[in-house]
Amino acid sequence: MNIFRTKDVSLRQTEMHRHLKLWDLILLGIGAMVGTGIFTITGTAAATLAGPSLVISIVISALCVSLSALFFAEFASRVPATGGAYSYLYAILGELPAWIAGWLTIMEFMTAVSGVASGWAAYFKGLLSNYGISMPQALNGTFNPEQGTYIDLLPILVLTLVTGLVLLNSKAALRFNSLLVVLKFSALALFILVGIWYIKPENWMSFAPFGFGQIYGGSTGIMAGASLMFFGFLGFESISMAVDEIQSPQKNIPRGIVLSLTIVTILYALVTIVLTGIVHYSKLNVDDAVAFSLRSIGIGWAANYVSLVAILTLITVCISMTYALSRMIYSLARDGLLPRSFKQLSKTSRVPKNATILTGVASAIAAGVFPLASIAAFLNICTLAYLILLAYGIIKLRKDKGMPKEGEFKTPLVPLLPILSILICVSFMLQYSLDTWIAFGIALLVGLIIYFTYGFRHSTLAEEE
Repeated sequence: MNIFRTKDVSLRQTEMHRHLKLWDLILLGIGAMVGTGIFTITGTAAATLAGPSLVISIVISALCVSLSALFFAEFASRVPATGGAYSYLYAILGELPAWIAGWLTIMEFMTAVSGVASGWAAYFKGLLSNYGISMPQALNGTFNPEQGTYIDLLPILVLTLVTGLVLLNSKAALRFNSLLVVLKFSALALFILVGIWYIKPENWMSFAPFGFGQIYGGSTGIMAGASLMFFGFLGFESISMAVDEIQSPQKNIPRGIVLSLTIVTILYALVTIVLTGIVHYSKLNVDDAVAFSLRSIGIGWAANYVSLVAILTLITVCISMTYALSRMIYSLARDGLLPRSFKQLSKTSRVPKNATILTGVASAIAAGVFPLASIAAFLNICTLAYLILLAYGIIKLRKDKGMPKEGEFKTPLVPLLPILSILICVSFMLQYSLDTWIAFGIALLVGLIIYFTYGFRHSTLAEEE
């Protein structure tokens, strides 16, 4: 029983259209990363975990993500295949580690799409309430019979719209995504340019009210803030999952990942500095922190613009991640680890139709039933776990395949940086509660059951054997 059988995934001919350029990839990455993290999580993290020192938390999170981005970039240039970490590990570590990475990626993106849709619904409800409009109580919140709520209808509706857009064709969906990313930048630029004139340095006097925290097992402080802000960078790996539709993927994927991540880190740091300078950190535990801070200084027109743009542009994160998740499911189905019906492409637009529909349905159910707070930590811990596998994979890649060739991306300081990445990821994982670990263990167990009852026997490698 060979659960570590490897597969050459780099020589396949794609059935999809190669039409995405570097600029498309940068906007795809930014669209995936800049969303709930910057509009909502920054305020919550500053108020409850780190205070103004959250800007240091962001740098630490960016360091962790940047290390993983380097590994993604080298894998993408040396093993260009759809599926991101899943396909890279299939070629290097074997089928079971690859399946675990693929399953955890599905958990990450499904809960991310659900969480962002819930965040979008919160902003939209806030806007409606200004005009005295509200949803029926039964349809206005996740399942909680004691409060009279059974399903949150708005996230389900927006995910239905997003699924329809992604089904049209990837080029149309990503063009719409790019338009909304530009709009998103305009709102954040407005916030920074207006807010910088209202900064009160005394709001930064208590710069690190919760201290640094603990490297392992902390609950507050800069490190706990870093573990939560990790949520804000999720989605950068969506670029590597579009390899079948990218022109010159070996060059453009590494560039797209590095450039989009750099832009987002600078943007997060600037927004956090201005946010905690305008309003004392203790008042920022609200769902619409950016708009709230503008209202608190009497700039209502700017706050309304930011709220409106947030409502429109949180959809970009849903588009980017729905797009990436459907390609992940497509890759697993193509390799036989999931039913092959999910690798079926539409005849005209050549997009994975059934995989996209499954993505939309599963994400909509999760968004309508589970609250955002309960899935953010779960999402992070799933991602950190497969990034640990990826870091080990880059060490194994160098051992088995040697150094990158001329023209291929080279991660510096291997194995030092992969080991550092593993230590940081473990540190972040140990910041989470026992409940999060139990949910992670259950999800991992379900994934292993699916593999051993279906995937192992139906794998294309099993059929070849």
